[in-house]
Amino acid sequence: MQARGPLMIEHRLIENMIALIKRELKQIETTNQVDPLIIDKVVDFIRVYADRTHHGKEEDILFKKLENKNMSDQDKQLMEDLIAEHLLGRKTTKELVEANARYRSGDKPALTIVAAKLHLLADFYPKHIVKEDKVFFPAYGKYFTEQEDQLMLKEFWEFDRKMIHEKYRSVIQELEG
Repeated sequence: MQARGPLMIEHRLIENMIALIKRELKQIETTNQVDPLIIDKVVDFIRVYADRTHHGKEEDILFKKLENKNMSDQDKQLMEDLIAEHLLGRKTTKELVEANARYRSGDKPALTIVAAKLHLLADFYPKHIVKEDKVFFPAYGKYFTEQEDQLMLKEFWEFDRKMIHEKYRSVIQELEG
């Protein structure tokens, strides 16, 4: 398996979450309400899986290794665009959390913001995934030898192995604090 394999597999699960977000958006449009606990689960998935786990491997491993390569200007720009998109995803998720908290505390107009942020995520992620799967992942391969790619794949597996501990260490710290 190439190093991009796990990243592409993760994209399939993220696409499943996007389908669930779209289903929740239809529910919001139909009932003019949302279950804040569902939004909490969406946020947890996006923050832990899509951002920290998936984007973490990209930013902390792949992109850092690419910084040491003689990349074309076009590929450098694409990587910078992807990083900017990751930041947009984080910002949107933070705003979704804030709007959901307002809605949960009785601010019914905050539902409009919740829906807008869900729409933004549902629109953003599929385009981002296509850009990575179809353009960036095939392009970055030329910068690594087979041995470098396999070493990166091992780093990805090690990164994933540590994530469960990081996740639940933060849960404990949150409950203690």
